[in-house]
Amino acid sequence: MNTSLSKHADMHRLIYLHGFRSSPHSHKATILKERFEHMAIVDRFCCPQLPMSPLASLSLIQDRYLPTSDDIFVGSSLGGLYAHWLAERYGSRCVLINPAVYPSVKLSSYVGSLKAYHSDADLTWAPSDVEELRSIESVGLTRPERYLLLAATGDELIDWRDMQQRYQAAEQLIVEGSDHAFSGFENHIDRILSFAGFLQHSND
Repeated sequence: MNTSLSKHADMHRLIYLHGFRSSPHSHKATILKERFEHMAIVDRFCCPQLPMSPLASLSLIQDRYLPTSDDIFVGSSLGGLYAHWLAERYGSRCVLINPAVYPSVKLSSYVGSLKAYHSDADLTWAPSDVEELRSIESVGLTRPERYLLLAATGDELIDWRDMQQRYQAAEQLIVEGSDHAFSGFENHIDRILSFAGFLQHSND
């Protein structure tokens, strides 16, 4: 089976949302961008640096990109919750990679000063940020057919069974082993891009 760029790919964007303390320099974001460069549609790949505040992160995406239902949100870890919330707001398709499930309780223990993963930047996670998480984490799932879940059974931070239950009606890819970073992500890019409408398959 061969894959080629979908004729509809120029009509929408993939908006990638990184996880807690992460950045556009994460492994998953980097190899996705490289794939879009290879397909000569890198202008359709969006991956901003998100602020620590959940509500500020959502506002940044909405104000900067003016999303529509044609766009696809892809989120990893905490970015998965943001992607879910945005997909519900705009009626978009959504890909979730080891997404955070009701994360406010666990992340309340991180309140204080933190370090970014991909730089020496100092970060602050405030009690108000935890409250913002509580205000969005129970977002509904109105059309599960718009969602693709990628969950690793070896995730050391989030129980994959919680992810499976939260998105039980969605299309799911449960990967044995791996980890929270979703090592081996590059093996599943075609699946993601096909779901997102950037690739079409042929049997030639």
